[in-house]
Amino acid sequence: MSAIDLNADLGEGFGVWRLGDDDALLGVVTSANVACGFHAGDPSTMRRVCAGAVAAGVAIGAQVSYRDLAGFGRRAMDVPSAELAAEILYQLAALDGIARSCGGRVSYVKPHGALYNRIVADREQAAAVASAVAAYDRSLPILTLPGSALFDLPGTPGQNGLNIVAECYADRAYTPQGTLVPRSSPDAVVRDPAEVTARAVRMAMDHEVVTVDGSVVMVEARSICVHGDTPGAVDLARSVRAALTDAGVHLTPFA
Repeated sequence: MSAIDLNADLGEGFGVWRLGDDDALLGVVTSANVACGFHAGDPSTMRRVCAGAVAAGVAIGAQVSYRDLAGFGRRAMDVPSAELAAEILYQLAALDGIARSCGGRVSYVKPHGALYNRIVADREQAAAVASAVAAYDRSLPILTLPGSALFDLPGTPGQNGLNIVAECYADRAYTPQGTLVPRSSPDAVVRDPAEVTARAVRMAMDHEVVTVDGSVVMVEARSICVHGDTPGAVDLARSVRAALTDAGVHLTPFA
């Protein structure tokens, strides 16, 4: 039986404003990427989502980001390596402290938005993220795209203990190079529920996805992401989970 993790971005509200249905998604996913306050989220939201994740048996991941609340972490930014590493460490430590107060812990790290896409090709920024995670807890996996620069850093994965884990996206369009189509493109998000569900099963079973030009690229991954802010995200996630289960795929956290 194949095994796959199903993750979603949660805790992306701020103050009285909420984005997505965190409580419902915690009943569907196996891992929750929790916003740490730099692109979304606040201490109360982080605590609420962590408590819900612990109660639901869902793995908690720190979704770290550039400091960009106004742009939801999706704007390109140039942050010096030492500063970026410190900001990643700050976010990770904050969420882990809250998670532990709820009886859980952070079990992996996933960069968000512009930072996520930047470290696919930028070795310097990828190294800053890796150094922050290593400084906090070398056992924490980092979730990223297959082919990310994180895989090519000296000692990762390997002698320095960092575990780099690949993921794929059921609801995001892919380029022929295996990267995500930029959010600025109208075709960046796949919205048809049937198509998203079929893509998820194909990713889990055949480890491949059809790109925007019709070509097929390999996506060897241990986790599948369905975005929590996609319209109809809860029903979409439920459909993906049901289809994976029906296909004989075992849903389980990767970390």
